Amino acid sequence: MSLSANPPSLDRSNLREWLEVQAAALGFDDLRITDTHLGPASDRLNQWLAQGRHGHMEYMQRHADLRSNPELLVPGTVRVICVSLNYLPCDTNFDIEWQRLEDPTQAIVSMYARGRDYHKVLRNRMQEFAKLVEEKIGVFGYRVFTDSAPLMEVELARKAGLGWRGKHTLLLNRESGSTFFLGEILIDVPLPIDSEIEEHCGVCTSCIDVCPTQAITAPYQLDARRCISYLTIENPEAIPVEFRKAMGNRVYGCDDCQLICPWNKFAKRTEFPDFARRHDLGQATLLQLWSWTEAEFEHRHEGSAIRRIGYQCWRRNLAVAMGNALTSLEVNDIDQQAIRSVLGDALPQAHTLVAEHIEWALRA
Repeated sequence: MSLSANPPSLDRSNLREWLEVQAAALGFDDLRITDTHLGPASDRLNQWLAQGRHGHMEYMQRHADLRSNPELLVPGTVRVICVSLNYLPCDTNFDIEWQRLEDPTQAIVSMYARGRDYHKVLRNRMQEFAKLVEEKIGVFGYRVFTDSAPLMEVELARKAGLGWRGKHTLLLNRESGSTFFLGEILIDVPLPIDSEIEEHCGVCTSCIDVCPTQAITAPYQLDARRCISYLTIENPEAIPVEFRKAMGNRVYGCDDCQLICPWNKFAKRTEFPDFARRHDLGQATLLQLWSWTEAEFEHRHEGSAIRRIGYQCWRRNLAVAMGNALTSLEVNDIDQQAIRSVLGDALPQAHTLVAEHIEWALRA
């Protein structure tokens, strides 16, 4: 998409203040502006891809040139408006999250995915934001993104000053921790840009130490092929055997590096009803989620980010977690028998991918 010519001369300092007011009115927690120059980040991306650390995420390599240069993605872009939106529901309690992780019968779904699909929620608000800007300044060139295109959004947000890159590679903010979504509007208006902010991780390595699969191979270095979020969401194939035990009861994503991060003591809660948990995803047991038919999976995850992994990968992940429950001394005999029974009943008709994981689980 080619952007239009720049609008007439504007009082850009006043416009900037107006942008912040409008962003806040739409529920965004912060707004910052940066240019399109990614510098060394592009080289780091190419090195990461060359090492194969992206796993099955071929789309990252296929569009690496676009990721490295927003001006190639949307010709005419000179600035990127970066926004953040907190997603933790008001009733989120990190102590309870840890307790559920320690109970092998519980099904752990990453906190960000328990409500409505953030892509839709955030994109709609950003589109509304862009329309307000257009009403204010006249027609201008822009495109809206939220984790929906080959764009290095964390790096752009870091450059813009929304936060700093934590050692787990997520963006961190002193007021919000890391539990927020990011969105971008690529524009052809040369607004004043913001400064980067200082890092505040210090000598802390909590996120590295807690990672169940040692996916954070060094500070600021992530091997996606080892990451439970990748394994349960992006990976379309069998879960590698060497990581199945470490998955524990995590059936969609993993929050350990965020739960342990000291900065998330300040993680803000949101009033957005869209991000409230649905279908008891913050309380459900493995047996409860296993009982869902494919039709129930499709219906209950309508409007959810979880739906895109499909029913078979959902069952694959649950089967691994149930196998781990079968090896736990903390699971009582009744639950053990129930798990073995439902897995055994499902095996004869199971999809090939799921059957492999059921068989693994039953050998526990």
